[in-house]
Amino acid sequence: MRAAAAWAVRGAAAVLTAAALAHTLWHGLAEPGAALAFGSLVAVGELTRRDRPGAPDHQSAPLGSAGALAYALLGQNAGQPTHHGVLETVAVVVAAALAGIVPHVARGRGPALDHLARRALTVAFAAACFQPLYNSGRLEERVGQGPYLVVFLLLLLGLTALCDAVLAAALAGARTGWPYGPRLRDGLRAQLGIGSAICATGAVMALGAAVAGLWAVPVFSVPLLLTQLSFHRITAIRTTYRQTITSLARATEIAGCTPPGHSRRVAALSCAVGRELGLSERELTVLEYAALMHDIGQLSLVDPVPDGATAELPAAEARRIAGLGGEVARQTGVPAEVAVVVERQADPYREQPALARIVRAVNAYDDLVGGNRHPGGSLAALEQLRLGTGRDYQPEVVECLARVLARGGRGRVVPVPPG
Repeated sequence: MRAAAAWAVRGAAAVLTAAALAHTLWHGLAEPGAALAFGSLVAVGELTRRDRPGAPDHQSAPLGSAGALAYALLGQNAGQPTHHGVLETVAVVVAAALAGIVPHVARGRGPALDHLARRALTVAFAAACFQPLYNSGRLEERVGQGPYLVVFLLLLLGLTALCDAVLAAALAGARTGWPYGPRLRDGLRAQLGIGSAICATGAVMALGAAVAGLWAVPVFSVPLLLTQLSFHRITAIRTTYRQTITSLARATEIAGCTPPGHSRRVAALSCAVGRELGLSERELTVLEYAALMHDIGQLSLVDPVPDGATAELPAAEARRIAGLGGEVARQTGVPAEVAVVVERQADPYREQPALARIVRAVNAYDDLVGGNRHPGGSLAALEQLRLGTGRDYQPEVVECLARVLARGGRGRVVPVPPG
């Protein structure tokens, strides 16, 4: 069902784009100046995009998104009515986006085609809701050119943002197999941040160009460009922070306390289980940090645990090591909730925070199969976890783990190479 919905979205975008390009090539550009100005803005926005794993596409190229929306909502140019329609709007935006993406593709870092599909459909939606009403004069008759027009544009932009979030969740669900509801929720939450700035800039740019002409396009794009630069700096800081935590987690491997790649395997598989359970992006970040640091308490031990397998220790000893890990985590300055997950990972699951339940189950699974210590292999390891669901492991977490591993094809995680 998810795959069919995704192919329907891609097919609709492909048909729409082909029709728009054919129409524009046949009839030419009705507004060459406006097409050049807004197309250049979209292309520059794509050229300056910075992709970050898990981030929505409009966060990577907010300037291009705002320019596309402004062009879709452009009704006048310096007081003169415009005549570009829905198909020309789609053609210009898609062509400009392709021009801006080509350098990224040449470097092997271009966005997926789903990005273009969403851009084409959302712009077509906004233009189809605005252009026919405005060009026919019905919109002016009903709301005029005053504040009611601004309210109408803001409502339309809200619907467009909702359309984009729905499409993004559908495509991400088909591509990754993640649940649709949490992805839609995260997309809507992202719209409240920089998505609001994109919509506001798009509306202001369209209204400014209607009065002052195309000179308003670069003027009103400056604030969003500065916001984009600030967002990129924040992203770089977060990336550095994550790399620092990853390096700190490797200290247990360097000290010989845990097998190579154990913390990274636990973190990757924990995040996959968290997505299966429908966690938000913020919860997944906390879960990843806690999973990376879950064995940090072993650095305080005089005698290392054999192979670092804390899941096979007596309950009291496992809780003592987890408590030491929580203290070490607090001293490193990580968020308090990360330290709590590390500290509570060895408790009975009914007493644990939800994220600690995931870390405990995934850590136990990797302890059992990571070093081939379980004679029955991965399936037998999962069965042992199921036998422990009365006290140690939450049943829902174990079943989500089984589903994630089943989708992996061979019933276990691909080992992370050392280094």
